[in-house]
Amino acid sequence: MKENNPDMKKQEREDILELGSDITKSSKGNIYTMTIIGQVEGHQVAPENVKTTKYEHVLPLLAGIEESDDIDGLLLLLNTVGGDIEAGLAIAEMIAGMKKPTVSLVLGGGHSIGIPLAVCTKKSFITHTASMTVHPVRMTGLVVGAPQTFRYFQRIQEQIADFVTANSRISRADFEHYMMATGEMATDVGTILYGKEAVASGLIDQLGGLSDALAALHEMMEKQDIPKERNN
Repeated sequence: MKENNPDMKKQEREDILELGSDITKSSKGNIYTMTIIGQVEGHQVAPENVKTTKYEHVLPLLAGIEESDDIDGLLLLLNTVGGDIEAGLAIAEMIAGMKKPTVSLVLGGGHSIGIPLAVCTKKSFITHTASMTVHPVRMTGLVVGAPQTFRYFQRIQEQIADFVTANSRISRADFEHYMMATGEMATDVGTILYGKEAVASGLIDQLGGLSDALAALHEMMEKQDIPKERNN
């Protein structure tokens, strides 16, 4: 039986420590819990003192979850400041393309590129105290001051708006309004939405905590054909 395999037990402990992930096995089915924390790291390595989620770790994990016969659903826990746009969208697109039940829960914050990650699942939740920052695409460091650069930013912004509105109930007009608001944030453009506001806007499906997210995931899993005879 799988639980008697010491190598698998060791691997599961390493996954919790290194990747912030865990597999919960019960009579209701097997759930893979994945965390998106800190900064979503892309092509450039973040400083050592910054907590990161590395996309090169997450992408193969997602492919394995989708193909695994031992995993019935994915619970995505988010507390992220955002990060690399392409890396965040890559993760979000993979989750959105999964057939298995997926549920997200925003804890603390789901800012910037964390928004597509929050809405990419089949159902999304946010706690009362969690917040989400909607703002235009920005880039730090040296950039070429040419019209093509600004057009590139605009096209990326359009892709993000397309993805978010396609995977949530928020209208494009409302999302772009929140993105370009000038009276919400000091010395910046954008909007901060807290739990109830995120749900009222249609960005997030439901207000709730861990038990609510798990209940929704279990309900999805019940509708799928989960093998009853499995060595959990």
